[in-house]
Amino acid sequence: MDFTGFPGLAGKTAIVTGSTQGLGADIARGFAAAGANVVLVGRGAEAGQALARTLGAQALYCETDIGHDSQIQGCIDAALARFGRLDILVNNACQYSDRGLASTREEWHRTLDTNLVSAAIFTQLAAPHLPRGGVVVNMGSTGGKFGAAGRALYPASKAALLQITKNFAVELAPGGVRVLAVSPAWTWSPSVEQLAGSREAADTVGAHFHPLGRVGSGEEIAAAVCFACSDAASWMTGVDIPVDGGFSILGPDRGISPRAWFKELAP
Repeated sequence: MDFTGFPGLAGKTAIVTGSTQGLGADIARGFAAAGANVVLVGRGAEAGQALARTLGAQALYCETDIGHDSQIQGCIDAALARFGRLDILVNNACQYSDRGLASTREEWHRTLDTNLVSAAIFTQLAAPHLPRGGVVVNMGSTGGKFGAAGRALYPASKAALLQITKNFAVELAPGGVRVLAVSPAWTWSPSVEQLAGSREAADTVGAHFHPLGRVGSGEEIAAAVCFACSDAASWMTGVDIPVDGGFSILGPDRGISPRAWFKELAP
């Protein structure tokens, strides 16, 4: 995919949290390909440094525990020291562990702290440095829009993230800073690979829930994030961009007519 066509990204600096692997790494690669400087944020030093070396001088790995405000501030300071500016923040870091109704108070606190509170604090501390035209992207999910048995922590955190996207968009708009969300559906990533075993298996299962007949790729999500941060989206703020292969347009009937369901399931 050609990332050079996103206007206004070259020379800007983006911080991407949770970017040592998976979707975050794909987003970081997209920014780098578009000509932006990128700060890789995570706790996997070996993977983060390896990706930074691959991306070259326009990348900086910053080992950061986003559960600590001082480390968030240290990351922002490192970005400014290295690149002299901060234009984009992508709140991508996420914890997926979820036991639904059986989750303990500690598990609730841990997940919400990573997926929601840390994103809010990162935005709070980055905002004073974002210029007019700056952008914050919160990574949402179709999981934050629909009910699912056995899950509660992850969906609740993503639903709340979509809400603060609206709140922060209103608050930061007078300074010319835009805030958007990008919500993928099933995307080929380490977590999906662990479930499916292969991309072929993931696409076969995913075809039942995505009208486009497959799961998404990290590169496709990265392209949506880069678009959201580019000048091409300069009149967009406070909204969620679904990048989900049609997942969110389906109801429980999966787009299959009642006639077909009664034919298959009626006694």
